[in-house]
Amino acid sequence: MNKIIALCLMASIGFTACNNNSAKEEALAKAAALKQVKDSLALDSFRRAEIAEKEQLEQEKLQAQEMETQAARNTSYSEPEQGSQYYEASESNTAPVAASTQKKGWSDAAKGTAIGAGAGAVMGALIDKDKRLRGAAIGAAIGGAGGYAIGRKKDRQSGRVQ
Repeated sequence: MNKIIALCLMASIGFTACNNNSAKEEALAKAAALKQVKDSLALDSFRRAEIAEKEQLEQEKLQAQEMETQAARNTSYSEPEQGSQYYEASESNTAPVAASTQKKGWSDAAKGTAIGAGAGAVMGALIDKDKRLRGAAIGAAIGGAGGYAIGRKKDRQSGRVQ
């Protein structure tokens, strides 16, 4: 009788252990599926952003072409007719001013120069205690040059400067 009880107890433990593993596997499978869905959503948003960016670039190209053709039309003038003393020019003999595509505000190079020069001046004045003005001037020059170099690199990375 003891053997039968022990055998039943072992069988129930075995079934329970197998059942727990399948539950764990299901939970892991659900987590993996959820992660995959999140990744695919993120990838889709990147694709939508790329498509929107391409469409915007195409629109800018079309606008630039329209401005060029309009500028070409505006610079043309009519020839004087024979027998007339005066002739009329077209609406405008000057090309329209192209819209500025540069970003407004300070560039990263300008910001870096200003911050570097300020920090360098303070540090130079603190380091050279005998002649603070000379230390500030040297520090400002070195800090400004370093800040400009770093800011220019950031401008190139962002595409503001070619």
